[in-house]
Amino acid sequence: MKFFKYIPAAFILVIISSCKPKPKAVNIPVVGFVDALEDATLTQARTGFTDALKKDGFSEEKKTVQIEYRNAQGNIPTLTQITNYFISEKVDLLATCTTLATVTALQNTKTIPDFAMVSPVPERMKVLDASGKAPANLFGALEELNYIDTAFSIIPKLLKPKGARLVVGMIYNQSEPQSTDAFNRIKSLAEKQHVTIVALPVNTSADAQLVTQSLLSKNIDAFFANPDNTVFASFETILKSCNEKNVPIFTSEAGLVQRGAVAAFGADIYQWGYQAGVQAARYLKTHKTDGLKWEMVKVRKRVYNPAAAKKYHITIPSNFEAVK
Repeated sequence: MKFFKYIPAAFILVIISSCKPKPKAVNIPVVGFVDALEDATLTQARTGFTDALKKDGFSEEKKTVQIEYRNAQGNIPTLTQITNYFISEKVDLLATCTTLATVTALQNTKTIPDFAMVSPVPERMKVLDASGKAPANLFGALEELNYIDTAFSIIPKLLKPKGARLVVGMIYNQSEPQSTDAFNRIKSLAEKQHVTIVALPVNTSADAQLVTQSLLSKNIDAFFANPDNTVFASFETILKSCNEKNVPIFTSEAGLVQRGAVAAFGADIYQWGYQAGVQAARYLKTHKTDGLKWEMVKVRKRVYNPAAAKKYHITIPSNFEAVK
């Protein structure tokens, strides 16, 4: 996932200098946690990761681990600087949240284990070597796109079209491999389900409002929020625009339902981070990767937002869980 927002160099220095590291602890492991951007949904993954560490005895409160956290705020040069800083400090492991953070880590180190979350499988991150193998230092929990079929198929089951055919709108970042892969998959699926897709490209969250409003002018029945950093970062803006035009949002990201989407089938973001944290804790106990390998995210949920469902008079099936 890429998220371009170039910040002046002076401001980058402010970001780095304002996050001065804690004095490196003696005889306890150090984790370098890299977030690509600030986002309420992604915060759940970080919480899950640290909770898993705590459960296995690695807690900052008990001084059994030191977690250095950095957030690139969507800025690529800053993300690279953060990653290289952690590498130079020889942290015991890296924890990376979202595709761009994971790819940046894998491009810059082949030796420090990287426990990834909220990232797709190696093939979709385009990090396979010439022989088709994933980086040897890649671990954590990753996701394939198959679940999007189920997530998208919710829409024609719950929503009646205004016209002869259901029209679903979406925006996607052409610079994000996962986003474009998801768009192509959805477009193919929509044809089979006799659903019309209207999609517009967006490059940054700063453009999201204008692009969303343009999309809404095309008389869409619903908006589909796909796995895309730009969508994550600008979701409240998208939600406001859709609500003003009475267009419900469906999504493949369970975390976005808490923020106002109607319903989703997708990974539980907290559990995604927790799953990566379980692996990381196992590594910290032995400092060996024997028996460890990246794995598919395990916990997916069917969830809905009661307030959003009520607003749009949508009846939700009983196998969906209401978000709190």
